[in-house]
Amino acid sequence: MQKSIYTQQHQRLCELLIEARKKAGLTQVEVAERLGKPQSFVAKCEGGERRLDVVEFVAVARALGADPASLLLAFAG
Repeated sequence: MQKSIYTQQHQRLCELLIEARKKAGLTQVEVAERLGKPQSFVAKCEGGERRLDVVEFVAVARALGADPASLLLAFAG
């Protein structure tokens, strides 16, 4: 089985996070500050270099001002 980081689904999730960040009017730096992480963390997540676990996904969604469940539904839909 191929690692999920190399799938189209993972790419779609990255795109969804980018869309949510832009919709919120936030930069990667602002999201990183909200998370207490370096900007490179956000860049790697958005660029598909890093996978998020569930806990991290929820934190990122909240940092974007988005409902994690709604983001997952948008991803699944």
